[in-house]
Amino acid sequence: MSATEPGTLSHARYGKDLVRVLRVVREGSTHHVVEYNVKALVEGDIATSYTKADNSVVVATDSIKNITYYIAKTSPHVLHPTRFALHIATFLLSKYPHLHKAFVDVERLRWTRIPLSGQGQSTPHPHSFYRDGDDKQTVSVEVDGTKGKDKMVAHVRGGMRDLLVLKSTGSAFRDFVRDEFTTLLEVPDRIFSTSVDLEYAFGEVRIPAEYKDSEKTLKSFTLSSAGKGDVWDADFAADLARKITLDVFATDESESVQATLYKMAQTLLNEDQYINTVTYKLPNKHYVPVDMRYIGVDNVTPTEAEVFTPLAAPSGLITATVTRK
Repeated sequence: MSATEPGTLSHARYGKDLVRVLRVVREGSTHHVVEYNVKALVEGDIATSYTKADNSVVVATDSIKNITYYIAKTSPHVLHPTRFALHIATFLLSKYPHLHKAFVDVERLRWTRIPLSGQGQSTPHPHSFYRDGDDKQTVSVEVDGTKGKDKMVAHVRGGMRDLLVLKSTGSAFRDFVRDEFTTLLEVPDRIFSTSVDLEYAFGEVRIPAEYKDSEKTLKSFTLSSAGKGDVWDADFAADLARKITLDVFATDESESVQATLYKMAQTLLNEDQYINTVTYKLPNKHYVPVDMRYIGVDNVTPTEAEVFTPLAAPSGLITATVTRK
């Protein structure tokens, strides 16, 4: 080893981040739209690009961006973010023999059809949409071709982030540790608000790929569906996870954020047998009652508290992973 190189390259990965994609799929007068933020990274026999300034092993990040757009244009899976991510990753490994792993993250923004009212009914407009929330569906896939491009396997995670929720009652916090550092009052009822971050993981799946006869590039890939809510049906899993999160949050008589988080995770594992682990991150969004006792107004007693000050920082952060037995 050269005296000027005291270290060794132990890990290398590169690619393109923040690739923004809007795709319109037309079915006659009815259109479907999806908007994604994509990150695609690769690993493989690329060490010399770092250690020897050898760019002959580098697939330009600009090319990775263009491949993302190409798959968005040609893939039959583009309306399904998990399948779309798997298609990008599988294409990259199939196209370039010296690349052995691909990592693709897809973030889906919300677009919902505008409902039109008429004759006492609401009809979704065929090609007009609105943003009905700031939360995003998230997908992270790792496709591993180290044992051969005909033996590729995938690890898939789904989830969501930035789902802002609030309940004005039905949440308590009592019987916690009290000592000389404790200033927080116990409350039988309080505002409970958080911005939900959720990630869940499926089991490993094998990816059968079909190649073009005259080239080594990917023609298509498929997965055998094991049942409702599996990797191939990850849209169902995503909708289910969002519904469970909202339902449990709304209906649970919460004794703590921790207890509500645990119920959310257990419910998701119970209702989707293909999910193996569930991780929630729930930061507290604090709303503090304004003390008006100086003018003889009670706005502090929980049953009388009606005016609150939102506090952005500091914030509690509650997180946990629940793993299937």
